[in-house]
Amino acid sequence: MNSNDNIALPRIAIVGVSCSFPGADTKEEFWQLLKEGRNSMQNLPSERWGNLFDSMSSEIDLSTQRGGFLTNIDLFDSSFFRITPREAQLMDPQQRLLLELSWEAMEDAGYASDTLKGKSVGVYVGVCHYDYRSLLEKGLETAEIAQIATGTAPATFANRLSYFYNFHGPSLTVDTACSSSLVAMYEAVNAIRRGQCQTALVGGVNLMCSPVNNQVYSAAGMLSPDGVCRVFDAGANGFVRGEGGAVVVLKDYQKALTDGDSIYGVIRSVAVNHGGQASSFTAPNPQAQAKLLEEAYREANIEIESVGYIEAHGTGTSLGDPIEVEALNEAFKRLSSSGKLPANSCGLGSVKTNIGHLEGAAGLAGLIKVLLCMRYATLPCSLNYQQLNPDIELEEGPFFVVDKLQSWERKVDQAGKPYPLRAGLSSFGFGGTNAHIVLEEGVNKKEEIRGDKEPSVHLLTLSAKTETALSELISRYQKYLNSNIESKIADICYTANTGRVHFNHRLAAIASNKQELVEKLKEYQAGEATAGVLIGELAERIRTPKLGFLFTGQGSQYVNMGKQLYKTQPVFREVLDKCDTILSSEIECSLLDVLYNKITDNQDSSLINQTAYTQPVLFAIEYALCKLWESWGIKPNIVMGHSVGEYVAACVAGVFNLEDGLKLIAARGRLMQQLPSGGEMVSVMASESTVSRLLEAHKKEIALAKPAVGIAAINGPESTVISGDSVAVRGVINDLEAKGIKTKKLEVSHAFHSPLMEPMLGEFEAIANQLTYNQPKIPIISNVTGTKADKTIASPQYWVNHVRKPVRFAQGMETLHQQGYETFIEVGPKPVLLGMGRQCLPGNVGVWLPSLRPGVNEWQQMLLSLGKLYVKGAKIDWSGFDSDYSRQKVALPTYPFQRERYWVETNNNFGPQRQFSQGENLHPLLGQKLNCAGEQKIFASQIGENSPNYLRDHRVFNQALFPTTGYLEIAIAAGNHQLKTSFIVIEDLTITRGWILATGELTSLQMYHSLALLMVAFLLTIEELPQGLMLAAGYAFIIGIAIFSGQ
Repeated sequence: MNSNDNIALPRIAIVGVSCSFPGADTKEEFWQLLKEGRNSMQNLPSERWGNLFDSMSSEIDLSTQRGGFLTNIDLFDSSFFRITPREAQLMDPQQRLLLELSWEAMEDAGYASDTLKGKSVGVYVGVCHYDYRSLLEKGLETAEIAQIATGTAPATFANRLSYFYNFHGPSLTVDTACSSSLVAMYEAVNAIRRGQCQTALVGGVNLMCSPVNNQVYSAAGMLSPDGVCRVFDAGANGFVRGEGGAVVVLKDYQKALTDGDSIYGVIRSVAVNHGGQASSFTAPNPQAQAKLLEEAYREANIEIESVGYIEAHGTGTSLGDPIEVEALNEAFKRLSSSGKLPANSCGLGSVKTNIGHLEGAAGLAGLIKVLLCMRYATLPCSLNYQQLNPDIELEEGPFFVVDKLQSWERKVDQAGKPYPLRAGLSSFGFGGTNAHIVLEEGVNKKEEIRGDKEPSVHLLTLSAKTETALSELISRYQKYLNSNIESKIADICYTANTGRVHFNHRLAAIASNKQELVEKLKEYQAGEATAGVLIGELAERIRTPKLGFLFTGQGSQYVNMGKQLYKTQPVFREVLDKCDTILSSEIECSLLDVLYNKITDNQDSSLINQTAYTQPVLFAIEYALCKLWESWGIKPNIVMGHSVGEYVAACVAGVFNLEDGLKLIAARGRLMQQLPSGGEMVSVMASESTVSRLLEAHKKEIALAKPAVGIAAINGPESTVISGDSVAVRGVINDLEAKGIKTKKLEVSHAFHSPLMEPMLGEFEAIANQLTYNQPKIPIISNVTGTKADKTIASPQYWVNHVRKPVRFAQGMETLHQQGYETFIEVGPKPVLLGMGRQCLPGNVGVWLPSLRPGVNEWQQMLLSLGKLYVKGAKIDWSGFDSDYSRQKVALPTYPFQRERYWVETNNNFGPQRQFSQGENLHPLLGQKLNCAGEQKIFASQIGENSPNYLRDHRVFNQALFPTTGYLEIAIAAGNHQLKTSFIVIEDLTITRGWILATGELTSLQMYHSLALLMVAFLLTIEELPQGLMLAAGYAFIIGIAIFSGQ
């Protein structure tokens, strides 16, 4: 076929895969099963159908009891999906399996479901059997009928997923029998191409909850009598049923490449038709199948010669297999430009020989097999093939049966250029609906790295809904990291951080490589204190913590602060470069030269300690740090600075823009630098009131007209800074030390926030008047007042006063505390304010996070603080965190569901049926009256932990215990019925043992009422019985109650 015959339709990428098949709970286990040539056929599990099967047939042939069965189909993590236990019991386990598989598929695709809420995501599910509903026909309360509808109705299989995830795209369940899931794929592909949805989940599921369909198919001669599926073989005698489910995630191929998705394969086309009238209603039509194939490959717009494998519908029936191959031969002959293709150039196989016929999920089972074959460029053996079915013609066509494990050889075109691996997959419904899909291997394209180099340290986040689940998830990651050699730690962390919903039990781990990460997780699991591993548990419905940014003041500066971030983080570098450009007209030396000695290694590092440079340099560093935090989604709810830091806080809050903020701080530093030296600043370990009294006394003693020293900052309850003339300050220090108060001289160039600053105020005010001010967009705590800033902050006079007034940091922290702020990031080069802030708040209140710390790897320090924010519940923009690097999504361990048993035990599927008299239950616990001879009256009921529902609430040591009041209730009900009176007296209560209601089990309870003995006996298993009371075989006396009429 000429590739230019048609215009190619947009290709669709498969980016996520999840499956549960017989003998393989994951796609990795599935590939192992295929590669090793194993089949998962087994005899019917003993617990599967129980008495239901016995009641239908006295002769069980192999075709009805052999198949591919899943284990534990009764287990489900109901709390994870916010489904009540009783609703889970009433929900078809096929729906439950789809919920879990859909979650795993999205995780496998690297998509957190909460990022898709409200979006146009389509859900398409193929299913054709609904056995579970037949188990719900009896023994249910009227109030539960509505739940049966929502739990078992066909439409709800897709709708349940759309509802749970809050998807707004198309949502429909497809039932075309055995082609259901591939027809669902057809609908999804077309919906994406039409723009009806951006992403789609396609699922298929099949569980055998009842023997009815097995016996129907066996009676129709469809099933293999010996329970062996022999596709294409001369001994083919029918198919073998199989269970399983699968979900795949689809999106536009070009979008998947752009988004860095891991692409399993590409859908070139999907075609669907019906066979029309054939020899019988269930017989396949070879002409219709051939026409379907032609349509599919012409739509795919590929050379038919490039197709190297066909995953056949291949059920192993003597009629269906030859017709399928006949249609393939005819279609490929017509599609070939030469009319004939090379012999043995296209393999044939069927996954049904491995896991059975999954019916509604069969198409997706075959699809996932093909995707794995492409991933590993290997064709596994199609089992049970020994001799070609004589009705199948292979010699005239390109096909051969893949009867051994072999490499999938890549074909080439006439010019010798290799084709991508391509395959076709067929799925045919017994009602005549046919589907065929054309697949091609995907190419994962990576963009160039935008950052200078990869970070030296990486941050991995894991979370779960319970502590147990988190521990299991950590173990899964340990195993994954040890066994997966190819994936890079950067891609692993990226996928885990961006592609998972973040639950309340959280872990963050920091490591430089995979081996270090494994060791840290191992140490944590062993209960050891591990550096770089952070743990947090959030309370239910906790809000994102209110976050305060604290901007450091002068004295925190040092050469090369932020240098590693400048080299590795484009956001930080771009902001710093911009500040350098703005400041080029404000300061003599380049900002970057002052910071990083760019001109010469011998440049005088003292420049950074000259206040003319210190103040604008600190402003620039802190502003760049703030923007880096914000690029990761960490944005302040409130800001506060300390002295110089308040200028950055105001800029971040929007009081002035970056240009004006830098101009103002540069003028401030320059004017202060021009003031004469000679002032001093001293930290005093005393309260503001104590220091104020001493300053006032000192002022009177030396009788100065104007104070030469004053309070510059109140940093804590017992931490006050004084500033002023050196002689005056020393005089105050002498007085303080005489009173036993400790002091510490600060290394500063000038006496800031003191009377010595007044000579610069006039010129500074003139510059401040030139700027544009705005009211803050986020709250800011004022240094001047220690409270939330009012409108005056957006005025020149405020900033003039700010130079002279003391910094009321302690009061500012108290204001933050009163407003509920307990999480703080210090945005600065050194964690100075964190230590002071701790002293201002009571006890252990507060989470204190530095941005940088001298002597500590800058990137590692940022990650430590980010990790702490994560485990405390902060919402982080993980995509923004990695936006400067090209990342590739990789398949990672999926969520470890904590499953429990949910299965409705009714008279339909549990226990021998009793001979009930005609009539309703006399009481929910008493049950129905049995037909029996003699004076004794016998009542029987089925009792379980959830039957009736309220029994599960009476628990002792976390086990449901039948309550004493329950026995009394039954006795009274029996007395009312037999004695024909509502006045019942009970005495001589005897309990021989407690009755534990085992989870998931029903127990037959018989209640014997003897009028002669005025006795009620409750019986379970053989033990003892009051004298004179006959006992049914297999029951035991557990409680006796003497009753009589109270009238």
